[in-house]
Amino acid sequence: MAVHAHPDDESSKGAATTAKYVAEGVDVLVVTCTGGERGSVLNPKLDRPEVWANIAEIRRAEMDAARAILGVEQAWLGFVDSGLPEGDPLPPLPEGCFALQDVAVAAGPLVRLMREFRPHVVTTYDEEGGYPHPDHIMCHKVSVAAFEAAGDAERYPELGEPWQPLKLYYDIGFSKGKILALHEAILATGAESPYAEWLTRWDDRPDKGPRITTRVECAEYFTVRDDALRAHATQVDPDGFWFQVPMDLQQRAWPTEDFELVRSLVDSPLPESDLFAGVRATSHAR
Repeated sequence: MAVHAHPDDESSKGAATTAKYVAEGVDVLVVTCTGGERGSVLNPKLDRPEVWANIAEIRRAEMDAARAILGVEQAWLGFVDSGLPEGDPLPPLPEGCFALQDVAVAAGPLVRLMREFRPHVVTTYDEEGGYPHPDHIMCHKVSVAAFEAAGDAERYPELGEPWQPLKLYYDIGFSKGKILALHEAILATGAESPYAEWLTRWDDRPDKGPRITTRVECAEYFTVRDDALRAHATQVDPDGFWFQVPMDLQQRAWPTEDFELVRSLVDSPLPESDLFAGVRATSHAR
């Protein structure tokens, strides 16, 4: 089970890993907390009034297309996008949005899904949401709360038979090591690196590198990842930043997607190369 804040997050964070496990016969459920109703149109080719007017419906259709490409099941939690507040001071969040929900209440629908789908492994974001969008931070809080509650018969007894997932991971989308490896690989070809500015600003953000516990080899599925991301046509420019680095270079320079193991009920020595390390041999696995 991969828990994400908005449609398109499942295709930009851990998507190649998802595609790899689907290809191996693993059932994967993507949970999307909000509809992305307050997201921006980031593809200049689609920045038109009629797109903005129908953004919620369009983003649901984009999610359907990405789901089919990745081969996953997908469920909506049904919360409303909080938007990304901008300004100084920041404006208040919209009334009723996801980020303003009570965590114990908002975790309920996810507990129900965990008990119905019965995942062995759950992935989500770290305490900072991967980046400080209020919905990503709330997604983290709700995911952790549901992971802890799903197996407890005394909590949410009305939401189905208890089921305890065995491992919880945070997705580590970018680390300094990864960005540096891609940057240097691009420079070695004589091309200009799109990551130069990122590296100059890296000292202003925490380095996720030391927290990586698990590196999943999934380079052959990077093309699936990119196809799924392009399916979210309002959210990515197909001629933009994310697609500037040649695929063969990406696959050579950093062939893994990376995660931090933060909860485990099985014996799985670190570092790992498999999200299901320690799970496959247990009687809990199906």
